[in-house]
Amino acid sequence: MMNVAPDNRNVYETMEIEKDILYFKIGKLGLVSFHGRNYNIKKKLSKEQLYHYIAGGQFAKVSSNCYVNVSKIISVKEGLVRFDCGRPETKYVHVSKWRQSHVKHLLSGRNPAAM
Repeated sequence: MMNVAPDNRNVYETMEIEKDILYFKIGKLGLVSFHGRNYNIKKKLSKEQLYHYIAGGQFAKVSSNCYVNVSKIISVKEGLVRFDCGRPETKYVHVSKWRQSHVKHLLSGRNPAAM
């Protein structure tokens, strides 16, 4: 049995985008919906903040308004990007075949087994 220290920080107040978020979707008027392991948070971001996350290379575009955290992906196949949630069930988002090949290319340098 493995003992894990509980994560006592409040994700809603101290969310670290690169560490906590599996994927995010861009809505209208700068409203961004962040999706984590067991929560969704909507925040308003400036164009500069949003560009910072996208240009950093940690997030890959899978649809016109959806970006996935490459470091949280466990597999990409059959049009789905699956995430490691640390639980038996996994979260996933749909991805087109064209974008799927791009995401696989990004993962090839990180973890060949994730493809």
